[in-house]
Order: sequence, then structure tokens, then C-alpha cells
Amino acid sequence: MSIHNWARTALEQNLEAAKAGGFTEELALRALLSAVVERSAALRSAEDLAQELTFLADNLDAECDYSFMRP
Repeated sequence: MSIHNWARTALEQNLEAAKAGGFTEELALRALLSAVVERSAALRSAEDLAQELTFLADNLDAECDYSFMRP
């Protein structure tokens, strides 16, 4: 199992637990994202983390190539 598959499985388990606790998926995802960023900030520089988050935000559209790719 790849680390990405592991993360997706862990996410699904946490979303199920949140739903059982009466939380919406949107609220749970926002809280999880906040917790991941907070934990990551303890291990990485703010600049490094900001660059990764910016890259992910800039490439949210699955229909488009990543900004660094050439046609």
C-alpha cells in the first residue's frame, strides 16, 4: 500500500467517525485540514508549508495540467 492510499483510507475512517459524531463532511474536512497544517508547521518552515499549500490550491482543477507542465 502506498502512503497516499494509506492516507485516503485513514481519511475515510475519520470521516465515518465524524459522521457518527454528528459532524458534516465539510466541517470534518476543514477541521482535519487545519489540524494537518498545524501539525506540519511544527515540522516544516512556514515558507515551505505555504509553498506546498499554494501549489495544491493552484492545481485543484483535475482537468488542467499542473502549472509546471509544458504542453
